[in-house]
Amino acid sequence: MKKIILLIPLMLTFSFLHADEIGKQLAQESGCLACHSVKTKVLGPSYQDVSKKYKQDKTAKSMLVKKIKDGGKGNWGNVPMPPHPQLKEKDIEKIVTWILSI
Repeated sequence: MKKIILLIPLMLTFSFLHADEIGKQLAQESGCLACHSVKTKVLGPSYQDVSKKYKQDKTAKSMLVKKIKDGGKGNWGNVPMPPHPQLKEKDIEKIVTWILSI
């Protein structure tokens, strides 16, 4: 019984790490890296900058999911972010979770 209790935190940590890796892979497969990178601004902001700006905001995840799905402009300058209606909302949520974990 003690072994099981000790394994629970390890299993939870692994599942979060795995979720982050899935989000990263989805971002790569969805073409997000054509306009964004982890550390430096490309056309859009770096994922580090997005994470830094929104990490403490409790409403950020849903707002970012909507922004990726519907597109928008003005939050990071004049370059608009095109909408991505072809992406599944669950996949966008995984991408956003990964971005906010950076």
